[in-house]
Amino acid sequence: MGAYYDEIEIEDMTWDEVKGVYHYPCPCGDRFEISRRQLANYEDIATCPSCSLVIRVIYDPLDFEDEPPDSEQGTEQNDEDELEESDDDHFEDALDKLILHDDVKVPAVALCA
Repeated sequence: MGAYYDEIEIEDMTWDEVKGVYHYPCPCGDRFEISRRQLANYEDIATCPSCSLVIRVIYDPLDFEDEPPDSEQGTEQNDEDELEESDDDHFEDALDKLILHDDVKVPAVALCA
């Protein structure tokens, strides 16, 4: 990837304990985010969840080598897994209740070129 909005040093970013991410203000009003897990996996792209801008994070990967790459803090990962399972269950329930009708008529729309 070559089109970064900017390159920001990790020291200029702020650690968010609640979300477990480093963040940096985005011009759209939201903020770029990157997790310690991503940094431990040598990922250096922080994304903004509200727009298409990305920044490159300048950091020393050795600072994050002790971070477990496959799971962030154990209890948080377990909570996320439980949440994902409940979302999957909810999705499966919705599929069970889904009814498709063959007799639905879609109105014709004229397209002008």
